[in-house]
Amino acid sequence: MDVFTNMSSVQAAALWVGLLVILMMAIKLWVGARRAALKVPSGDVTNPEFGRATRVQLNAVEDVSVLLAGIVALGLLSMPAWYVHAVGALLLVSRILHATGLSTSSGFSWGRLLGTAGTLIVYSLVAGALIVHAFTPSF
Repeated sequence: MDVFTNMSSVQAAALWVGLLVILMMAIKLWVGARRAALKVPSGDVTNPEFGRATRVQLNAVEDVSVLLAGIVALGLLSMPAWYVHAVGALLLVSRILHATGLSTSSGFSWGRLLGTAGTLIVYSLVAGALIVHAFTPSF
């Protein structure tokens, strides 16, 4: 546990950026595997199962890319490392829940609901901290 508590905020941001990049790579590889398994040609949008798989990837791209920039900014602004760890961990877990929920059902799923809610909380925590920090004297 000391390894996490002794990190600088920039190191904490680097950890979560790295883990989220691995998640994005895993989703990308999963979508490619679904394309191959379903024998869907490139550009075909008629297969509903493959459509759901691409929605998993597109939803992650929408949210993770924006929040990665926010996490990096938190680190650069020297927010406490625990705060960077908290938003990074919540985002990673939320995106895994969302991807799992959406990949298994096009309708309601608890994973999708909790993943969306967690992601929205991260948006609020990152945006709020960045806005407040913009008006706070540097230390």
